[in-house]
Amino acid sequence: MIDGRLMNEIFYVAPKAEAPKDEAPKAEAPKAEAPKAEAPKAEAPKAEKTEAPKAKAKAAAAAAAAPKKAAEPVVQEEDEIDEEVAADLFGKEHLNVVFMGHVDAGKSTMGGNILYLTGMVDKRTLEKYEREAKEAGRESWYLSWALDTNTEERAKGKTVETGRAYFETDKRRYTILDAPGHKNFVPSMIQGASQADIGVLVISARKGEFETGFERGGQTREHTMLAKTSGINKLIIAVNKMDDPTVQWDKARYDEILSKLNLFLKQTGYNPKTDVHFMPLSGFTGANIKDRDTKSCPWYDGPSLLEFLDNYKTNDRKINAPLMIPISEKYKDMGTIVVGKIESGHVKKGSHVLMMPNKQSVEITAIYNETEEEIEQAVCGDNIRLRLKGIEEDEVSPGFVLCSKKNPVPTTTVFEAQLAILEHKSIICAGYTAVLHVHAASEEITLSALLHLIDKKTGKRSKRPPQFVKQGQKAIARIETSGPICIETFAKLPQLGRFTLRDEGKTVAIGKVTKVLDPNAV
Repeated sequence: MIDGRLMNEIFYVAPKAEAPKDEAPKAEAPKAEAPKAEAPKAEAPKAEKTEAPKAKAKAAAAAAAAPKKAAEPVVQEEDEIDEEVAADLFGKEHLNVVFMGHVDAGKSTMGGNILYLTGMVDKRTLEKYEREAKEAGRESWYLSWALDTNTEERAKGKTVETGRAYFETDKRRYTILDAPGHKNFVPSMIQGASQADIGVLVISARKGEFETGFERGGQTREHTMLAKTSGINKLIIAVNKMDDPTVQWDKARYDEILSKLNLFLKQTGYNPKTDVHFMPLSGFTGANIKDRDTKSCPWYDGPSLLEFLDNYKTNDRKINAPLMIPISEKYKDMGTIVVGKIESGHVKKGSHVLMMPNKQSVEITAIYNETEEEIEQAVCGDNIRLRLKGIEEDEVSPGFVLCSKKNPVPTTTVFEAQLAILEHKSIICAGYTAVLHVHAASEEITLSALLHLIDKKTGKRSKRPPQFVKQGQKAIARIETSGPICIETFAKLPQLGRFTLRDEGKTVAIGKVTKVLDPNAV
């Protein structure tokens, strides 16, 4: 069983965390409207993603790997953006929403219906999907085809990669990140969760399906835990398929699901009263998605899904903090194209920035927003595609970070971290290997040394290094990576300091970086 205290303690952030030195006052949510997507000026290239071997990218990164200092002097100063100017210029605030949950919970169908209800997919297109789905013998899946666009996903009815879609309401712009529900694709789910501002955990209310997804081996539990470790502190629990013949909007079934989930959410580190909002809905009929359906569900008096999202209070955006964009995808199309979410700062067309960990200076020659329209600049919270000059596509890997030349992110191959062991049958000793997932990066690691055990009750470190650690224990360990990675201590930059360790298809441990070490000094 997961210990909720472990989850809370390891990712506890002190109320007054140290802010970056050049951080300006926090920006308010933008008020002005963003340009509509109907008349794009220039489309972002839609090349197929090519997963080139990491060898060249790793070689370039390894050659440049030094823990803290950038190789080049400052070339360009960063302009500051005034809060009101930003609101005027960039229009509506952008929010990343990740849809998580067990396979067949209805995530893609719900996402597809949101696109239809907000006018991003027209009726004609939806009718076309319905015809195609019927011909393929998948009639009830037609809504999900708006998100599951490749042949494999449509044939099997399973999302494989993290699907993306964009929609707008009167108040905000949104990107849906549709995470795969199958256990074989958990790494894709982690990448989706690392970019999200809020999570929607989709639960099937259908008799038998909730139980399958929730019991051991189901992905409901693991997705909830990974959401917490990815920094998603607020969850919407969407109890889906309430229109199913086995449920028929039965409040008793809804309450049964809530009572089982509440206990588990506490164990995972969420406070059901302050961090979680439950709502009954139907992704297929659209009930309680855009508008409240009082006819089908008279006993629910809360907001609809889109009403809740529109009024959700976001974290303060650090528009004038140092630039940081973890790269989640890359491909080649008349140059090098990279995809990522701006975690902090802002970026302009023509800017010269640094690609870490290989310390290459690159120029941003074009910026494309969520609707594939070319724009002049973007701010933190935005999902963007960038065309880069000065670097080849095979010199970049997911997990690399674009950053300011004044404030390059640290890179290293060795660091110290606090670990909480969640699930492992045997003991873990020095020399143990696993796969590290941190922001958009994944890297093979070795636990090179166990330094201290942490006492559960007192929080004190042991004086002697332990011989091993086991499930339920916390420890300080030295970790070595197979190649240079971009990380920072959790205290300074949580987005680059929280991680998970996975082995044999399971999440073995969660952790936070406590020290970034110089590989030459270890």
